Amino acid sequence: MKKRNVFLIAALTAALCLSGCGKDSEEASSEIQDITVEAEDIPAPSTEEPSEPEEEAFVDDEEAPGEGYVRSSLTNLWVKEEVANTRPIAVMMPTDSVAQPQYAIGSAGILYEIMEEGSISRQMAIIEGWQEFEKIGNVRSIRHYYVPVGMEWDSIIVHYGGPFYADSWVERPEVNNITGTHTGNSQYSPGAEAFFRSNDKKAPHNAYTSGEKLTSAIEKQNYSLEHRSQYWVADHFKFTNASHPNTLEDYSDASRAFKIDLSNVFPVTLTSLEYNEQEGVYYKNLHKTKQIDQLTGDQLTFTNVIIQMTNSTQLDAKDYQDFTMVDSGKPGYYCTMGKMIPITWTKTSDYAPTKYYDMSGNEIVLNTGKTYIAVAQTGTKPTFE
Repeated sequence: MKKRNVFLIAALTAALCLSGCGKDSEEASSEIQDITVEAEDIPAPSTEEPSEPEEEAFVDDEEAPGEGYVRSSLTNLWVKEEVANTRPIAVMMPTDSVAQPQYAIGSAGILYEIMEEGSISRQMAIIEGWQEFEKIGNVRSIRHYYVPVGMEWDSIIVHYGGPFYADSWVERPEVNNITGTHTGNSQYSPGAEAFFRSNDKKAPHNAYTSGEKLTSAIEKQNYSLEHRSQYWVADHFKFTNASHPNTLEDYSDASRAFKIDLSNVFPVTLTSLEYNEQEGVYYKNLHKTKQIDQLTGDQLTFTNVIIQMTNSTQLDAKDYQDFTMVDSGKPGYYCTMGKMIPITWTKTSDYAPTKYYDMSGNEIVLNTGKTYIAVAQTGTKPTFE
C-alpha cells in the first residue's frame, strides 16, 4: 500500500437513496407516524457552483515509525500494513449510564452516535487492529440505519441481535455480520459463539467478544478478513499533515467551538465535548461525566468532530426510528482545533463514503487523529461556545 498524498479538491456529487425497513406484527404497529422535520437555525447548503481552488499537494512530512507502516484510512495515523489491509469491525455499543464504561471503545478510529427509540442514543465504534483485544464491548443490538454506516467502511458488523427492521439489511449476502442472537424474525445468528457473558454488569449490558473469538467466527463464516475491492474506498477522508494543520482560520464563517453541547440532540445522554487546547483534542462526556474506555481507564478523545444533520421518521408506536443515511447536500458542522464551520454532506449509495464539504463546495480536510460523528435529527440544535 503506497503512502497517500492528500489533495484539496473541489467535488460535489448528488444522489438520493432512502434506507429500507421490514415488517413484523410483533414489533411494529400498523400506525406509522412521521416526525415533523424543520431546518431552522441549520445552515442551508450552498447553491453556488463549487469553487476551483488551486490544487496543493501535502506530501507526507513524517517518517514512518518502521518498515511496513502506512497511513490509516480511518485516522491518517501510522499503522502496520496488515492492519490497514484488514477490514475493521463496526461494534454496536450502548450509551445507557448503567452500561458504562466499555472495553476498547477508545480504540475506535471513528465513533458514531445516533438516536434510537426511547430518546436515547447508541454508538457504533469502527475499530481497526481489533484482533489484539481480549475483551470488546459490551455489545448491544443494531438498528437498521447503522448498517450503511458500517458498510461504507467495508467493516464486519458486530452486534447482539436487533429489531426486525434490520432483518433485510443483515441478511444481504454482501453484508458480513457477527451477532450474538438473531434479529427480528430471522432465525440466523452467524458467529453467535463469539460472545460471552460477564458478571461485571447486569444483562443485557454484559455481552462481550474478543479479537480471538471474532477471528474464529469470521473464518467459520468464510468472510474475507481483507478489504474487498468492490466495496472499499481507501481514500474515505481527506487528511492534512502535521506541518499543515487545518486550523479553520482561513474560513470567514468559522466560529469558536471549545465546548460542543449535544444535549438537545441526545437528551438522555446529554453528550458533550470539551476542547483541550494544549493537547489539540476534544474530550467526550456522557451523562455529564467523562466517557471512559474501561480497558485503559482513559477518557475518549477526538481530533475531529462532525455533526451530520439528517431527516428522521418514527416508524411505529414503539418509537422505532429511521434515519436517512443516504442523501445529498444535507447540512452539518465540522469542528477541530477549537473552531467550527458549517458544512454539507453527501452519501450516494450504501457502500459509498459519506463526503463532507464546506459551504463553497470544497471537500473538508481533516486533521490526523480520531473522529467523532454525531448523526443528529434535523430540527435539533447543537450549540457551541
